[in-house]
Amino acid sequence: MFRLAHISDVHLGPLPALTFLELFSKRITGFVNWHRNRRRHLFANTLDIVLEDIERRDPDHLAITGDLVNLASTLEIAAARQWLNAAGTPENISLVPGNHDAYVRGAYEKATRAWYPYLRGDEAPMEWEEDRHLFPYLRVRGPVALIGCSTAVATPPFSASGYFGRRQARETVNLLREAGKAGLFRVVMIHHPPIRGATALHKRMIGIRRFAATISTGGADLVLHGHTHLDTVHWLESGGKAVPVVGIASASQGPGGHRPPAGYNLFEISGGPGNWNLMRERYALTPDGLALTLGETTRF
Repeated sequence: MFRLAHISDVHLGPLPALTFLELFSKRITGFVNWHRNRRRHLFANTLDIVLEDIERRDPDHLAITGDLVNLASTLEIAAARQWLNAAGTPENISLVPGNHDAYVRGAYEKATRAWYPYLRGDEAPMEWEEDRHLFPYLRVRGPVALIGCSTAVATPPFSASGYFGRRQARETVNLLREAGKAGLFRVVMIHHPPIRGATALHKRMIGIRRFAATISTGGADLVLHGHTHLDTVHWLESGGKAVPVVGIASASQGPGGHRPPAGYNLFEISGGPGNWNLMRERYALTPDGLALTLGETTRF
């Protein structure tokens, strides 16, 4: 049995001091939003409690589906790398970026360079290379193939959309087929929910139909996403079977907000090709914000 933990939307805080030039961009809207809303409910100690609970359950691997930072400033990106180092090794953690990690032009490149060991495919070069397509990537851990996709793009103010393009779709199909032929359980990681209507129009993923065709053509067993800060389960079709598409609340969301409190998914994967078994345990923060408790168990 392979045990895979899943968190998303880490949103490391608090915000560092930003220069005037850093704020003279889309960041000013995010800066105001943080101080008006997010800082009231996103707490670093909540994230610590989540990670400590995950560590106690000792999963085989941790999947993180984006938004490590808030405004993607240089200081935030560096702090996120330090946080990743403390959370675990690149061998045991797989990451894909979110829209906040590509908040303004140039941020995506800085973030992928800094976090490269955690989003590098098994066959990719050891060192980050500029102008090279990182996504999709393939990592094999035990009986599981982790396929990381990116929807992270810089967007105008008041927009948080993502993009899944033709090249990435084509290459993802190839990786899914390769993993299927190898008899692996295929997990696709992506930040934006690949489900129509799952989020507001200005936060949607452009290329939802393309992603659905990718899953249908290539084959998959589980899709993990973040972005909505909600605990959700949707479905996509692949080869006549329903593939669960699972989202999770922000890993830093404290109690008392209008979004669900922080939590994580713990998947147990057993069986083998043609007879995979998948069970999910969803853990959520208690009302006092001091611990996590089992909220739901689902067999897919």
